[in-house]
Amino acid sequence: MKKIALYALSAAFLAVGCGSSQNETQEIVDNLVQAGFPRDDIQVVDGKVYTGWDAEVSLQASREMLVSDLSTEEQYRTTNLVGTTITNICVNGAAFTTNAKFNQALNMAIQNYNNEALRWHMTRTSGSTTGCSATITAQFAQGVTGGSSGFPSGGRPFNTINIGTGLESSTFSVDTVEHVMTHELGHTIGFRHSDWFNRAISCGGAASNEGTAGVGAILIPGTPSGATVGGSIMNACFRQSETGEFTASDRTALHALY
Repeated sequence: MKKIALYALSAAFLAVGCGSSQNETQEIVDNLVQAGFPRDDIQVVDGKVYTGWDAEVSLQASREMLVSDLSTEEQYRTTNLVGTTITNICVNGAAFTTNAKFNQALNMAIQNYNNEALRWHMTRTSGSTTGCSATITAQFAQGVTGGSSGFPSGGRPFNTINIGTGLESSTFSVDTVEHVMTHELGHTIGFRHSDWFNRAISCGGAASNEGTAGVGAILIPGTPSGATVGGSIMNACFRQSETGEFTASDRTALHALY
């Protein structure tokens, strides 16, 4: 099943985040699943979450089940990745050709991946599918400051990235828009947020765990421990000062998978 990942404006750090915030009930359920409780042992009755039909679990209790030494947390991927038959991922950027900032940022985001000499190549197109193993369409998301995309399915990358028109503001540089596009392309090839286990690391505010989201959160061997602000292009939230470039840990994660 394809899952959508979103970017939305966050008031916390003047940071922008990927992923809409979950309500407390959903967070409790996700935390319990992540802690190892079977889904069929979790019930929601009148807005309260129970395990075994009779043990109510509060939000704080569910969070405490996930407390760990954050130094052991690393970068993660979904259960689905881009298959070996995919060698040329075309990115249809026709929608951005008349927008100088978005046009340049998309070229830079694609180049970020091609600079890594991965087992597949990204080619920008204006709609042609000739020679494409798979196609991702880049399009505007009206009234949004950030973007959205999804995770791979059936060995193919998710087929769309939506980039918010709010990024047209002079507040955001070309590099910042490049960062958002590179991030969303990262989701399409299977990357989870590097701080999915605690979005507060990059977004600020209270600790928040995204859970496995039904697509898994599999540790990528060889990536450095911990998550820090600016430590990965796949952090849940970004700042206005982002460079748009991969960090060393991003490159390690990419080469471990592709």
